[in-house]
Amino acid sequence: MPDKVTDEDRLGKPFSQQVMVYFPTTKDSLYQLRPWFHALKALNATHPIICVFKDSRTANVVRKEAEFDCVTLASYGQLDDILALSGIKLALYVNHDPLNFEALRFSSMVHVYLGHGDSDKGVSVSNQVKAYDFCFLAGQAALDRTLSAVMSYDAEARSVLIGQPQLDAAEKFEGEPSPDGRQTVLYAPTWEASQPSVSYGSLETHGERIMQSLVGHYRVIYRPHPLNGVIRQSYAEADKVVRLLAERIDTDVPLEKSFADADLLITDVSAVTLNWLPTGKPMLVTTPSVPYPPSRLMIIVPQLSAKDDIAAEVEEQLTKDPTKALRKKLITYYLGNPKPGVATKNFVKACKDAIELRDREWAEKQITGATGP
Repeated sequence: MPDKVTDEDRLGKPFSQQVMVYFPTTKDSLYQLRPWFHALKALNATHPIICVFKDSRTANVVRKEAEFDCVTLASYGQLDDILALSGIKLALYVNHDPLNFEALRFSSMVHVYLGHGDSDKGVSVSNQVKAYDFCFLAGQAALDRTLSAVMSYDAEARSVLIGQPQLDAAEKFEGEPSPDGRQTVLYAPTWEASQPSVSYGSLETHGERIMQSLVGHYRVIYRPHPLNGVIRQSYAEADKVVRLLAERIDTDVPLEKSFADADLLITDVSAVTLNWLPTGKPMLVTTPSVPYPPSRLMIIVPQLSAKDDIAAEVEEQLTKDPTKALRKKLITYYLGNPKPGVATKNFVKACKDAIELRDREWAEKQITGATGP
């Protein structure tokens, strides 16, 4: 729970910035905000930002890691008081936390949903997008997903395709092969999710069998999701089993390091699949125990059932990689222009455009309000 330890010295003083990043959730959700640090720093260079939190511990981490101006406000009243004095024109959000509505109430700014990683998960399409003026999306896949799933919503008018600025910040790593010459398999499942309908995590259905089938024949790296087990104790127990069987557990290295060291990825329906696409290396996506939305990626990429011969499936993908050419065609569809730096420039421009739109519309409303109909 947010500690709501207010920065008392900031009360009653206006924000000098025009852009606000609103993140009311706690430290365990920082995996949603961290990937945006690079793009936000680029934006901060031309349009300074203020990061608003409800948890001082989270604010302290962001202040230290990204050196943004961060403030913790405990209550809606404190936020209301400061925003009434400030000239915030653009508000950015990386999740759909219900507490976002404390900031969404203000009509003097443009509200933009960024999200925290595009994927084919059911939660990647939500009726909650209607709460925001615009959604910045990665590629055409995200727009198509919204068009097909959200009713009574002009997705084309309210979506801006920018690519994935998160990938521009990715460190470049050289892969470190196994000393004994074995190929490396990365197992990176998602968490159990907060609602059963999108519980795509494979730890309970696949995890132990994956390890038992592959360890010894391959170097197997396990990269657990940071939220494993926060909803179900049984999922936490499955995580413990997989940790015991894995040869290496990547919890303290960047995702790109795990990718560089691996020859093949086993993952779930999640954003990891899309981040892996540019590597050009083979992957298997576990078949979830609940229905999942149809998508081009899930049609093309081989799926791994809990009953499959896992070792045989891994060997086939490593030796033949039959879907390599088709996966390459998916990169632009899901991620936009993958050229380094393009997405970050698109993001900064999209924010600038949103601010200019806000200024035009706000000026018109002030004139209309002053003169009447």
